[in-house]
Amino acid sequence: MPDGRAVQSGHAVIPGSFDPPTNGHLDIIERAASIFPRLTVAVVVNPQKRDPLFTVAERELMLRECVAGFGNVQVDHFGGLLADFVRSLRADVIVKGLRVVSDFESEMAYAHMNRALCGVDTMFLMAHEGYSFISSSIVKEVFGQSGDVAGFVPKSVLAALEQKRTTTGGTNVDLPRHR
Repeated sequence: MPDGRAVQSGHAVIPGSFDPPTNGHLDIIERAASIFPRLTVAVVVNPQKRDPLFTVAERELMLRECVAGFGNVQVDHFGGLLADFVRSLRADVIVKGLRVVSDFESEMAYAHMNRALCGVDTMFLMAHEGYSFISSSIVKEVFGQSGDVAGFVPKSVLAALEQKRTTTGGTNVDLPRHR
């Protein structure tokens, strides 16, 4: 694949909470979409993550808006084991973005477990250096303190964040306001 052409067969899955999607997420999605002819971006329904800011449906909608220009990318969601979801899609590989060394340390165990459970390898893509410090958690924290996150999220996600802050009903988490 040194010439940059897509793999002729292959379905990759990029799982994540995407609460909210960031430019770092989109960088990994775009790069994976250039490698694999079929890519599923999968929102994890994770009961261990308390009080997500956006519902699964809202995260899926934001991601669909962000990847609308990619003909080979679909957005889905799943609960339970990633290995079961990957198997149900007959996917060939899991793609994960890594920002820092500690990401690799935690993701390696999951990669080995998923391989043991469903026989699918995990491919790691290093974050673009301009996005290596961005996480959904930091974006939410900075935005909640009235910081400018416009350079870290797509415009549609920024609009959703602003909408979430101004609505009184339907939010899962109250964003703190800087006083």
